[in-house]
Amino acid sequence: MVSKILKLLNREIHGLHEAAFLLGGFAFLSQLLALVRDRLLAHHFGAGSSLDIYYASFRIPDFIFVTVGSLVSVSVLVPFLIEKMNKEGDGGKKFVNSIFSFFSLFVIGTSALLFFLIPYLAPILFPGITDHKALLDLITFTRILLVSPIFLGLSNFFASLTQVYKRFLAYALSPLFYNLGIIAGIVFFAPRWGIQGVIFGVVVGSFLHFALQVLVIFREGIFPKFTFAIDWSQIKKVVLISFPRTLTLSSMQISLLFLVAFASLMGEGSIAIFNLSFNLQSVPLSIIGVSYSLAAFPTLSRLYTNGETDKFLKQIIIAGRHIIFWSIPVAVLFIVLRAQIVRTILGSGEFNWTDTKLTAAAFAIFSLSALAQSLSLLFVRGYYSASQTKKPLFINLFSAGLVVAFSFFFMEMYRDFESVRNFIESILKVQSLSGTIVLMLPLGFAMGSIANALILWLYFKRDFNLKSGALLKTFFQSLSASLVMGAVSYYFLNIFDNVLNLETLPGIFLQGFFSGIIGIIVGCLVLKLMKNEEISVIWSTLHKKIWKSEIIPAETRL
Repeated sequence: MVSKILKLLNREIHGLHEAAFLLGGFAFLSQLLALVRDRLLAHHFGAGSSLDIYYASFRIPDFIFVTVGSLVSVSVLVPFLIEKMNKEGDGGKKFVNSIFSFFSLFVIGTSALLFFLIPYLAPILFPGITDHKALLDLITFTRILLVSPIFLGLSNFFASLTQVYKRFLAYALSPLFYNLGIIAGIVFFAPRWGIQGVIFGVVVGSFLHFALQVLVIFREGIFPKFTFAIDWSQIKKVVLISFPRTLTLSSMQISLLFLVAFASLMGEGSIAIFNLSFNLQSVPLSIIGVSYSLAAFPTLSRLYTNGETDKFLKQIIIAGRHIIFWSIPVAVLFIVLRAQIVRTILGSGEFNWTDTKLTAAAFAIFSLSALAQSLSLLFVRGYYSASQTKKPLFINLFSAGLVVAFSFFFMEMYRDFESVRNFIESILKVQSLSGTIVLMLPLGFAMGSIANALILWLYFKRDFNLKSGALLKTFFQSLSASLVMGAVSYYFLNIFDNVLNLETLPGIFLQGFFSGIIGIIVGCLVLKLMKNEEISVIWSTLHKKIWKSEIIPAETRL
């Protein structure tokens, strides 16, 4: 049984859509587990101080993972590894050993340093958390979570090795095990230790994420060796390439840090509402944007390295069209069915009606930027495939600043102008609720994300001579069908309102489910009438049994 599992993990997946659907399918499963995780958290703790502290404690460890971990990320190392494999043979093995040794020392040292600095940083980063016990819990939880960037960072490094060989399955499975660890923490540890038990579950999940990658690279015979004979010239090359990417990714983490700091000043539960709605909106990003950009990245790197620019741009256009095709209808459905989605997923136990309405409104605002976030991932990885990191760095830094500036501006507008406040509350149906100012944070994030995607698109189009006619065609077809789909879904929501018992969870779920299904059917008919190409490609891809793909003989090992 074990050998069969390892054999399955080591299957090579080829083809953009096959790989994207594999990653997307497991991302969907991972997101389902993430939704179960969030439902359990909301049920047991509600949108209150416990979840505020829980989510705030992630900010520093996440920042370490994004900054330090990006040094050995897939986007950075894959082009290096491909070049080493093609040109240097045994030199590739020495390169991997040097990177592994340097990174291990660096990430452990950084986490150890932050362990001692957290008591001084926490009051500055979260000024709204003034209760002494809450602040002590925040410091304790953050210190425990500093183990996770070590495990996740090393897992990220090992994933770079497996993706060179297109072993996508282990990478796709890892987030499932991460979420299973957290769920175990909620179910088994939380009854005894409260929210701290969930923190222990996060550590268990990060270890499982790491362990799965280790199994694969052991099977492939490419596990690196620790050495003090580090090739510093190679480290310098990687750092020079990865440093701009590190700043690129950390810029958004910094903006989120600001938004959580703003939320800490808005009253109890605001951090929880912001994070729960952010997690919900991340579902399409993980399933669509991340899957297609990751599936395309190794191919994009190879094509650009080999000078096949036309094929490189063709892959960008294909991935972009499918991202657009999926993202727009998903965003429209999320906006129309926001109350049914949030109530079904989170609405139980300690999570009350006010929490539900505020989270649903924030979720709808976040969804406005679903397409923008997914396309940004693709364009950034396109730049990285061409070993160009400075431009996405400056664009993301500027856009991160816009996120913070927009959020602050909207907060001030919301406080100072009653007409603005009444308009937004009326549109989102949150009149007479307290704490609605938290909605300005997702609005600022959405506007900044849309600006980021537009700027990246314009520069990418200019720098690579990208012909965007096909992208625009898909955009208008998908938008047209999605608007019809949204209108039909909204119409049937009102019909089922008079048929189903909306005082029960099954009634709320079925109202959203049936309305969404009818809307999707109508949307597909509209796309068919417009002779949309993506439907045919997707139908053909779904008929391929990608899990039974032929095992391709392993390439030369590092």
